Amino acid sequence: MNDSDAKLKNLIVVGDRVLIKPKKISNKTKAGLFLPPGYQEKEEIQTGFVVKIGPGYPIPLLSDDFNESWKKNEEKIKYIPLQAKEGDLAIFLQKGAIEIIFNDEKYFIVPQNSILLLEREEQMFD
Repeated sequence: MNDSDAKLKNLIVVGDRVLIKPKKISNKTKAGLFLPPGYQEKEEIQTGFVVKIGPGYPIPLLSDDFNESWKKNEEKIKYIPLQAKEGDLAIFLQKGAIEIIFNDEKYFIVPQNSILLLEREEQMFD
């Protein structure tokens, strides 16, 4: 593990958000046409790899849990997990994403509802 990966482990993604590293895209189309600088940044749809995911959507505690004052007051938060997993290739709307720079690398913090499609290497349908 290199130093950059170790520092990335210290980041905690919260809620229904996903940390995505944008895929490096050529400035040339398949036909050989060169695209102007900044073209990809203006695109509405981006592609990247999921680096980290948040715990998901929090589920509210039942009111019965609060009425038992004799019980030890433990914070038990339950979450509905996200569909995205680390390593997935994500296609997402840039409009809902927040761009950050961490260790001189560009990342996007994306809410799950801005992700349009996930591609996963493992066999989903056997």
